Amino acid sequence: MATISARGERLARARKELAERGMDALLLGPSADLRYLTGYQAPPLERMTLLVLPAAGDARLVVPALEAPLARDHLGGLDLEVAAWQETEDPVALVRATLEAAGAAAGRLGVGDQLWSAFLLRLQAALPGAAFAAASTVTRYLRMRKDPEEVEALARVAAAIDRVVDGLEGLRWAGRTELELAGEIQAAIRDGHDEVCFAIVGSGPNAASPHHVAARRVIQPGDAVVVDIGGRLDGYCSDTTRTLVVGEPPPGFQEAYAVLHAAQLAGCAAVGPGVPAEAVDAACREVIAAAGHGEHFIHRTGHGIGLEEHEDPYIVAGNREPLEPGMTFSVEPGIYLPGRFGARIEDIVTCTDQGARRLNTTSRQLRVVPG
Repeated sequence: MATISARGERLARARKELAERGMDALLLGPSADLRYLTGYQAPPLERMTLLVLPAAGDARLVVPALEAPLARDHLGGLDLEVAAWQETEDPVALVRATLEAAGAAAGRLGVGDQLWSAFLLRLQAALPGAAFAAASTVTRYLRMRKDPEEVEALARVAAAIDRVVDGLEGLRWAGRTELELAGEIQAAIRDGHDEVCFAIVGSGPNAASPHHVAARRVIQPGDAVVVDIGGRLDGYCSDTTRTLVVGEPPPGFQEAYAVLHAAQLAGCAAVGPGVPAEAVDAACREVIAAAGHGEHFIHRTGHGIGLEEHEDPYIVAGNREPLEPGMTFSVEPGIYLPGRFGARIEDIVTCTDQGARRLNTTSRQLRVVPG
């Protein structure tokens, strides 16, 4: 968790962003935005929890009374009022009163992107003079560029997932189901993380589906296997993908993998301050298209990562936003041939003044396991 002073600075930056973007307050429910600003990892409940952060005026964390002890514990001394509401009270009235005191009840309000519609509808009814916008128009600028402490937290969790990758070749693959392998991999993730986020194991033709859910298919000699895994440690996420082949590779696979390897290297090499995000995508895509596999690369090249597995910046055509030092994201081109095989290589990288710092350090070479 960030220090009290760091969270205080984040709240101050949020107020500054609000003022600069002509917004009057943020309204944030349980989310990564709330945790980033306050340290409170709020449970998503049918009872309303809401941070009310005016651009000018006193802020309040409105929480159900039974959650107040947890909220105060997570705040850890942060100078932020916890307004606890009892079961028979109306939390929306507390929110409205806080906004009225700050002169923001009829202003432009940034509402958390993940706030349940049931809460938003009640807020809209109680604040008929207000205009509502997505809070991410403010919070993305706060969270997109990681500070040095966040980068090191991401490096630690990347090292934890790399240890899982290093153990993949020691597992028995042939003759076992995707589900069995996914279970073993999840146990290994759990050893070095606070929680498991996902374990994609796609074999043979299933590897051609980028987000395949591990199934009862038995892995066979000649299968390519895509392993995309991630967890969370101290709030921050890991995410890496490596591709294995069981015994002798299927026809055409080694050639496609060589193209993919070159494309991933090109994407990482393209990272640098001032470079448009879409240029990293283009660097990968050009290599793959030149080899005749352009139609087989069916997703964006990458996504930001931090307190969430997917967040800004997105590495995709059309995103001309320049990269900045501290921005941390995946570079994960893939080649997918329906009915035959798929392959993907994914690393998390941080943009630095010198270029890309790769947080995942395991080999990108094709891993061959016994058939």
